[in-house]
Amino acid sequence: MRSMKKIAVLFSGKGTNFAHLAGIFKDQIALAITNNPNALGIEVAKAHNIPLDIIDSTNFESRESFDEVLVQTIKKANADLVVLAGFMRILTPIFTDNVKAINLHPSLLPRHKGVEAIRRSFEDEYPEGGVSVHWVSSELDGGEIILQRSIAKAGLDFESYDNTIRTLEKEILSDAIRIILS
Repeated sequence: MRSMKKIAVLFSGKGTNFAHLAGIFKDQIALAITNNPNALGIEVAKAHNIPLDIIDSTNFESRESFDEVLVQTIKKANADLVVLAGFMRILTPIFTDNVKAINLHPSLLPRHKGVEAIRRSFEDEYPEGGVSVHWVSSELDGGEIILQRSIAKAGLDFESYDNTIRTLEKEILSDAIRIILS
């Protein structure tokens, strides 16, 4: 009998994507990690009885020293896949060279890497925007794309576009996890 593959989920904020994943992959999430001791997603982990580590990134002298502890914590959980679900950290090669991880990004990469991607995507010249799931590499939002989904912007105001992107994020992230773990 094949053992169930384990996931670690990393988040920094509200945890809305984490909550969605917890509803689908609860039995597979071996660990959740946040770098923000005030992240609302902490309540998601508690509500689903998912083991949680809070590794406050402000307590570290460098990105590298934070990433070393992060990698050690993930390795102890024996996760087959790490999912960055709103994890707002630029990761160093200490992480990217040692952890098999995917990231969700709210634009059609390679367009609009980094922050404010939804707004920048909405305001650009293209008729469509969308979301991407990609492998994490040492280049910010630059790893190989696993899945992308697009939406037409015509007729949408920013709020409608933003809401549609956030819904699409949840769908594409769970689809990408299923593809990778199957």
